[in-house]
Amino acid sequence: MFTICASCDGQSLAIGPDAEGVALSYEQPVWRAPLQIRHPWAKLPAEAFFSYDSQVNQPQFEAAASASPQWILTLSCPDRSGIVAAVAGAVANAGGNIVESQQFGDDSGSFFMRVQVDMSGSTQVGAGASGPQAARDDAAGEVLRSWLRPVGEKFTMDWNVASGNHKMRTLVMVSKAGHCLNDLLFRQRSGQLPIEIPAIVSNHTDLQPLAEFYGVPFFHVPVTPATKAEAEARVQEIAAEQGIELVVLARYMQVLSDQLCRAFEGRAINIHHSFLPSFKGAKPYHQAHERGVKIIGATAHYVTADLDEGPIIEQDVERVSHNESASDLVARGQDVECRALARAVRWHAQHRVLRNGHRTVVFH
Repeated sequence: MFTICASCDGQSLAIGPDAEGVALSYEQPVWRAPLQIRHPWAKLPAEAFFSYDSQVNQPQFEAAASASPQWILTLSCPDRSGIVAAVAGAVANAGGNIVESQQFGDDSGSFFMRVQVDMSGSTQVGAGASGPQAARDDAAGEVLRSWLRPVGEKFTMDWNVASGNHKMRTLVMVSKAGHCLNDLLFRQRSGQLPIEIPAIVSNHTDLQPLAEFYGVPFFHVPVTPATKAEAEARVQEIAAEQGIELVVLARYMQVLSDQLCRAFEGRAINIHHSFLPSFKGAKPYHQAHERGVKIIGATAHYVTADLDEGPIIEQDVERVSHNESASDLVARGQDVECRALARAVRWHAQHRVLRNGHRTVVFH
């Protein structure tokens, strides 16, 4: 089913198709090695490393740093002629190469665009080019921004340039259901999501063992009506301490206050176990079963103060039949939730989602 081959100082590790496990016993307490992986269902980066720390008995997978500084431009503005040409001209003047470009103009007269730029060929990076990779990347990004600023002013753009090599620091909030958390942790560990999960927050302790298995710090923040404000202040404190850029409510069964929704506006994603706008609120699968639906679904959307009304990023569905119980629908629905949430998180982290009022534009 899968093969993992790694070597370190002449020593090797192999996990073959019939292996049920592997015992690691090396003289080095910590080692890191180039990794080659062939796996039918876990899409890992072509260049990766396998590392092992005997102190915590926890293997790690990580992608190799890209030598090519990639930058992602996202923009929205009133639609008019000349936008694409002006953007392409600015990229060329910066010495960049457009490797991916998508655009959309809606019927309200708004224009949206996402451009991925390779800046490795730019001769304008300057002294930073001789420094570390991060310094070269930052210098390349600033060169690109300097050429785009007059274009943004001319077309009244709301625009942003973000690193395409950066893994978005993501806080996951959960309650007792662990399927979405487990799926996100696995996908992040195996390189399928361009995110880093430095912390997990929960109002219960049920999922602490899962967090410990993946080596992710777990913060228990209990919530009661009397302590809700204090608990949310603690969540914001953790987010600030960890440099959080994205918050994912992976079946976090607490309603966020208006204040916390505003604090995380545009960077908090919720998974609702229903094909919104149908069956809002508690126990949507039981509501669906009562109505005798033939399709169940899940909706990943941005969090707003209006419960389950935020702009929708992704939805997925599954066909069901009359002979399935409410518990069957719950089990089937959990797979749908994982798929929809993972896609929404990936697209947000890749800067493929642009807000358009109460809707979103998603450049797949």
